[in-house]
Amino acid sequence: MNTITTTHFQFPGQKSVYRGKVREVYNINDELLIMIATDRLSAFDVVMPKGIPYKGQILNQIATRFMQLTADIVPNWLIATPDPNVAVGHLCQPFKVEMVIRGYLSGHAAREYAAGKRTLCGVTMPEGLRENDKFPVPIITPTTKADNGSHDEDISRESILEKGIVSEDDYVILEQYTRALYERGTAIAAGRGLILVDTKYEFGKTKDGKIVLIDEIHTPDSSRYFYADGYQERQNKGEEQKQLSKEFVRRWLMENGFQGKEGQPIPDMSEEYIQSVSERYIELYENIIGEPFVKADISNIHQRIEQHVLEFLKS
Repeated sequence: MNTITTTHFQFPGQKSVYRGKVREVYNINDELLIMIATDRLSAFDVVMPKGIPYKGQILNQIATRFMQLTADIVPNWLIATPDPNVAVGHLCQPFKVEMVIRGYLSGHAAREYAAGKRTLCGVTMPEGLRENDKFPVPIITPTTKADNGSHDEDISRESILEKGIVSEDDYVILEQYTRALYERGTAIAAGRGLILVDTKYEFGKTKDGKIVLIDEIHTPDSSRYFYADGYQERQNKGEEQKQLSKEFVRRWLMENGFQGKEGQPIPDMSEEYIQSVSERYIELYENIIGEPFVKADISNIHQRIEQHVLEFLKS
């Protein structure tokens, strides 16, 4: 199926292009950023060789919807969405940290806990927890924002301040915004019959020094959701939780001998498996947003995106 895995546009006023693991960001006249969500799939900080149909559209539409739903509590960079795969926003200088917040002992935190660790990013985790138990209070466990191709690394609040990665005044705001967004996301998820287990946020500064939310928010790539129905029953029985996230991709990779470590070959993804991943992302969208997913025309994605962006820039 037709997917978009890389772009080579030349837009009017284009200054530079940044290529992240999934998104490609075009700087227009040092004023606007055009962010294109590709269909690339990243796991364990490694980009898989094949794209997933509709994944970029799904991520972009979830992220932009949640930016609209949280704009009253946290300012964000978004200006417009001229195409299903495209968001346009204010030029920002990103902070070099990702703000990860965890309401439950899951994923990376659970793996660290199972290895005997009780401190994550300088935050103490209580004794006696089982995987997927709820923390008494959500914990913030930041990571460094890695350059393309590098692994994000856990870092403590203290180290961030000591190294001067973020000033203390700014970091206090990042923490406040992170907790406010997680609280709002938790409430929205509850209304959809979901639990927002953990998520990450990225922030930047506009030219006038305003801290704003950037990149993605509450997508299945940046967040983990459980189905609320039956959560406690499954916990009581020690069963795996039914979840909405790309954890299913990570587990498939681990079952096939890949965890992003040096020397490990990436398992081949058959067309059937890629189609199943696409269908799973559509399921994620419909559960998280609460609406049917409308597939965009993918007969010529590059041409469609270019046309819509050029029309926006002219306007």
